[in-house]
Amino acid sequence: MLLLALESSCDETAAAVVRDGKEVLANLIASQVDLHAAYGGVVPELASRRHLEVINPLVSEALDKAGVKREDLEGVVVTRGPGLVGALLVGVSFAKAFAYACQVPLVGVHHIEGHILAIQLEQQVDYPFLAVAVSGGHTHLFRVDGIGRYRLLGRTVDDAAGEAFDKVAKMLQLGYPGGPIIDRLAAQGDDGGIVFPRPMLKKANFDFSFSGMKTAVLNHLHSLGAAPDEAQTAQIAAAFQTAAVDVITQKALRAAEAEGLTRIVVAGGVACNSGLRQKFARLAEQKALHIYFPSPILCADNAAMLAVAGDYYLTRGLSSGLDLNAVSSWPLEEAANF
Repeated sequence: MLLLALESSCDETAAAVVRDGKEVLANLIASQVDLHAAYGGVVPELASRRHLEVINPLVSEALDKAGVKREDLEGVVVTRGPGLVGALLVGVSFAKAFAYACQVPLVGVHHIEGHILAIQLEQQVDYPFLAVAVSGGHTHLFRVDGIGRYRLLGRTVDDAAGEAFDKVAKMLQLGYPGGPIIDRLAAQGDDGGIVFPRPMLKKANFDFSFSGMKTAVLNHLHSLGAAPDEAQTAQIAAAFQTAAVDVITQKALRAAEAEGLTRIVVAGGVACNSGLRQKFARLAEQKALHIYFPSPILCADNAAMLAVAGDYYLTRGLSSGLDLNAVSSWPLEEAANF
């Protein structure tokens, strides 16, 4: 099928054209980083308004880049949730109107489902595998036995990993988005002997907690008695990143071993972190694991990633009605319930 895919779950408006759930003809993203940078984080109302402004011209641009016309499309796939409900509503409303006008089927897909299947646009990863979904809004471990067949193994009990990176960057006055800045600083130096806690690492379950790490960073900053200098800032960034990466990789490794899995897919915005990639690469060598990371554009919120599941569902006659609504919260295990 030739699909138009739309993503608007947070602060990125994205449109893609994908053939047969594999061939990406266009994958465009309109970033809102500059809009939200002054506030140190995403402002939901501003995000929704910007989605409204850019979604129609972005879709036209994606179709032009793909070299296809509206009448060539055979279906529309859109992020239904989870995410910021106002932002989601823009994408869902546009998708319903577009599908109705073109008289093609529509399907609403889970945001995390898109992330963990994005790797299939670049290389074939056999099922089952462990999915490590790490982003600004999510930190989850899933056993993936096929498209629509997901079992939750662990999740964060408070903040997501990406959110923690951004908030630590804000404490250090590094700017927004903070994750890439922390990553660059961490690569420039060592942790200076600073050891931040690894919450829940010794617990038998596969859940995460990152709020304690943020508190530890804040307490360390207070102990300095003055704003950290450049070297101290780099040390704190390195120490925090090391702690976060240790927790994510060790929990993932335990979950994979418990499930008897040798394939691990790491997806979501935090999957771009160089420290995380390096640690997983070392684990792959030590434990004879196969670790997969999508390309950076497919780790970010994008629309092409939705087409893998979208094509699968639509070719099997599974679709959403025009009464499809956005949902801010939605368990991935229910994603294939049509």
